[in-house]
Formats: sequence, C-alpha cells, structure tokens
Amino acid sequence: MTSSRPSSSRRRFVQGSAAAAASTFFIGRSARAGDEIVAKVATVAPPDTPWANQLRDLKKQLWEASGQRLRLKPYLGGGLGDEIETAEATKRGSVHVFGGSMGALASVVPELEAIELPYLFASAKKADSVLDEVIKEDLETLLWDAGYKLWFFSENGYRSIGSTFKIEGLADLKGRKMRSQQAKSHLETWKAFGASPVPIAVTDVLPSLQTGVVDGFDNTPLFAFAASWYQGISHFTLTEHIYQPGIVVISRKFWEGLPADLQTLMMTDTQKLSRIGRRGVRAIAGQLLENFKNAGITVTELSAAQKAAFSATAVVAHADFLSRTTDKGKALFEKIKSAG
Repeated sequence: MTSSRPSSSRRRFVQGSAAAAASTFFIGRSARAGDEIVAKVATVAPPDTPWANQLRDLKKQLWEASGQRLRLKPYLGGGLGDEIETAEATKRGSVHVFGGSMGALASVVPELEAIELPYLFASAKKADSVLDEVIKEDLETLLWDAGYKLWFFSENGYRSIGSTFKIEGLADLKGRKMRSQQAKSHLETWKAFGASPVPIAVTDVLPSLQTGVVDGFDNTPLFAFAASWYQGISHFTLTEHIYQPGIVVISRKFWEGLPADLQTLMMTDTQKLSRIGRRGVRAIAGQLLENFKNAGITVTELSAAQKAAFSATAVVAHADFLSRTTDKGKALFEKIKSAG
C-alpha cells in the first residue's frame, strides 16, 4: 500500500505534547552563570504531534524563565538519529536531552525492559500511578548510574498491530514478518505471538512495509499515524499488548555542567510536565481511530476471548526477561507486578 491515502487525514491528526532537549555548546566545561546555552533536542516524534507541541511550549517557557539563557533547539522526526543512536549519544553527552521510549533507553539500561513487557498494566491510569509513586526512585537511580537525569514522563500509549492482512487471533500471525522495536522484550513478545520479528529503525519502517520486507508492525495509533506508517497497512487491530510510556531524560554530563539555578528551573514541577504530556496524547485517542477509518483502514476491536488469548502469551515474554535480567531488573518487575 502506497502513499495514495488522502492527505486530509494526516492534516486532521492534531496536536499536543512532550519532548526532549539537548546541547552541544558547553561540552567539556561547565556553563558560567551568564552564558547562553543552546540545547539540541533529540526525539523521533514527528511535527504536529502532542510531543512536538509540548516541546514548543517548553522551549518558550524555559527561554523566558531563564532570562534568555537556556534555548532548546528541537530536532523532530529523528533529525539527530534513531532512538537507540540518540539514547547512546545522550549518555555520552553529545546529545543532552533524549525524549522517546523506555524500550530505546533499555539499549543502555536493560532493566527498563521490565516496563515494556506485554500485558503488564491494566490501564494507563494504573501505569501512571506505578511510574509516579511506586518505581520513580528506582528509575532515577538506574538512570543516574547509567549517565542520565530523569526529567519527566510522557506518553506513547498502548501499542497495537498495524498490518497488510486481517488479524482475528494468534493463528493469523504465525510466521508473519513483523517489524519490531529493537528491545529484546519486544522481540520476545512477537515470538510469543508466533510471528517472525524483524528489528527495524523507526525511520525505515514505511519503506519496509511498502516493499514487503515486513507485513506489519506494532505501535500506538498516535505514532502510526503521525509517522505515516498507516500508508503501508490495510488493517489496525487493537491488541493493546504493550503500554509504552514516554520518557524525557537529560544527559548527566550536561546536567552536571549546568548552573544550579538552571538545574532548579528545569526540575520545577516535573509532575505537571508529565500530566501535560499524557493528557495531550490521550485527548486525541478517539480521533486517531477515526482517522484510520477515514483513510480506508479497517480497525478491528478484539473480543474479550480473542484478547485473552493474546494476553495468555505474556507469561512467555515475562519469563524470558526474568531469566536474563539483573537483580535490579527482577526487583523492578516485582514492584510493578505487586502494584498490580
């Protein structure tokens, strides 16, 4: 399926939310109190999304509140590289704030895979409470030790399946080549579903669909539409198998070089920043599904029995994670499960 879909559907995709920042200006030395700091933003979030719009607002707020000393410079749509590349660059300090998925950060902090295991959170609100109240301190420690400062959470949402074929049950996925995020937990989830996962970077997914390299993918309605992946599919099936929070982290190297007043400014009311990001994405959920339908894509809602069959496979991916993670990863998983 090619890009002959009506562009009006894309235009109706709106607005809202969270991103990430980074800087190269003061690499190798601390910023002085009067210096202007230019911070490059690394995110694969496309323009005209809630992520991009929150970043725009945050850019203005920080510039004004800092007395025109802290300037965010966004690179949307993977302009600085894919998620894994920019996550690693943020650790090194050549990118200074990363905004993206936990799964991508798991390439550097493997314990984070615990958060993106299938059928782990009963609802988005439950995920919010676990992240904000149960495991936040654990995440702060894990990230700091790995070279990051946790800034705030945002939202990607529940991942479902976009495909070139109809899906009514697990049997329909058997042997199908499905694009997977590179995180091990995502690869193992596809295997548990009976599919053949193919790890492909975000920027290469649409041509891979259009040339038949893969038969489908999993992602949220938000990202599937915003990144134009919908142009390569005919069906979208609401399996909602992985809840994927967004996360925004600051390079520890960059953070430690910031003047104390700018550190304080950036960390002012981070919970509010998280609420804004989540709210912006969730507000357009229904509209996004309508946009799929308007673009000629069949949207399938699974019955309770069909969804239960998918959910039953989670035990395989959970066991795989526990077999290879660290003690810290096991403890993180158990805290999430106990918060149930």
